[in-house]
Amino acid sequence: MEGEAVTTSSSAQVIPLHRDGGGPGRGQAPRPDRDAPVVLFPGGSAGTGPAAEQDRLGRLLTFLAHRLTGDFTVDEFGFDPELTETVVLPPLRLLYDRWFRVETHGVENLPLDGGALLVCNHSGVLPLDSVMTALAVHDNHPYHRHLRMLGADLVFKTPLLGTLARKSGQTLACAPDAERLLGAGELVGVWPEGFKGVGKPFSSRYRLQRFGRGGFVSAALRTGVPIVPVSIVGAEEIYPKLGDLKPLARLLGLPYFPVTPFFPLLGPLGAVPLPTKWHIEFGEPLPTDAYDPEAHEDPMLVFNLTDQVREAIQQMLYRRLSQRRSVFKG
Repeated sequence: MEGEAVTTSSSAQVIPLHRDGGGPGRGQAPRPDRDAPVVLFPGGSAGTGPAAEQDRLGRLLTFLAHRLTGDFTVDEFGFDPELTETVVLPPLRLLYDRWFRVETHGVENLPLDGGALLVCNHSGVLPLDSVMTALAVHDNHPYHRHLRMLGADLVFKTPLLGTLARKSGQTLACAPDAERLLGAGELVGVWPEGFKGVGKPFSSRYRLQRFGRGGFVSAALRTGVPIVPVSIVGAEEIYPKLGDLKPLARLLGLPYFPVTPFFPLLGPLGAVPLPTKWHIEFGEPLPTDAYDPEAHEDPMLVFNLTDQVREAIQQMLYRRLSQRRSVFKG
């Protein structure tokens, strides 16, 4: 199934996907240096005081002017970079910086430009881990690249959420969309555990679930992009899932209806995530460009690569957990 672009005003421009997904020059991102300059980007948290506030207000007014005149662009999937950076990312940074206090590791393993497939573990009842990973990539990459996330069809069937997901760069988790994005030089994020991972019970935390049939490996092999394993520690504990009200889930058309120590007991208050300390680590890339063009048709190779990526993420999780002193302090 192909991605559908979100319709904008008649004046808005639809731009093709760019093969150059980042800054000039290929390679991996350099290791951050203590003396590196602070880069301000739209909606960013860097900078305080009247000057910074005035700058943010100016950016917001510019954004509103572009909305009124239709002077903005979306790509063929409906991705709206200006809306994402001005409206979507700023509130997420409050969670990222102040609530979860996310620390990132291994940013140098992200390519400066060109396509790459980021494969991540999934957890937390609600998929906050995916949006936090996208924000980690954008705010820590030298060129502030956007992570194009592959989402379940439930996301795009949900009113308002589906439209917002499209506008912020997400698309359906299917091979054609993934390959088009990767072939265009984009960073693509996938969570192959799906609902089995994000909705698993608290007793199974940090134990990776089945990675499906390896569709993500086939997409990487077809396009010759590296696979970057990503581990996320801290998301498992934001909503400790103790049970599942399956009849209610079926009634609402949901994969599960979680019972946590606070939800549904405390109502809306129970939906507030616990302020756990997060660590997002980007592992060593696994290159795929050395394989034959028909390699994606070899089921044994796909299985072995899938298992290799899964094992790499599991070991990253175990290593990070062994270093963690506290769920809330890191």
